[in-house]
Amino acid sequence: MSIWKTSDNKLVESSTTFESGGGNLPPIPEGTSVIAATVEARWKEYEGEDYISIQWQVLAPAEFKNRRVFQKIKVNESDAGKADRAKKMLAAIDTNAGGHLMAAGVHPTDQSLTQYLVGKPMLLRLGLWEINDKSGNWVMAVSPKVGAAPPVKEAPAAPAANIVDSDVPF
Repeated sequence: MSIWKTSDNKLVESSTTFESGGGNLPPIPEGTSVIAATVEARWKEYEGEDYISIQWQVLAPAEFKNRRVFQKIKVNESDAGKADRAKKMLAAIDTNAGGHLMAAGVHPTDQSLTQYLVGKPMLLRLGLWEINDKSGNWVMAVSPKVGAAPPVKEAPAAPAANIVDSDVPF
């Protein structure tokens, strides 16, 4: 199939203009819970501040399906209280995604954020922000997707016991 043919096998017409449609959708109402999966997780920088950027795609309910919610997790925030809340949010997201980032115990990279967080569905509760005649959603809370099994934590290794041959019953 040629790149210049549409899905119905028609040739794309030459034009100097195109509008994709869509438009501005109103934000999802405050306090709404949605099931969403991460489609992007990586480090970004804005005005000298590094933060983890997560993009979520809503899976349900159907009325919000495929909507995107953008989340900034500012684990390097200069305000210690805000940084602590951001770290707790990241820990909750990681735990719901399997706990691999925390288990590694190292500073996550773009590669590890993508590998361990992208494609993991969770239950989100959304808030609403409004600034200068603009509005959007923010992630107030995350929790396991309904029906999801909690991540498996490895039990600590038991200390080796001194077993004498006479202790073995066979």
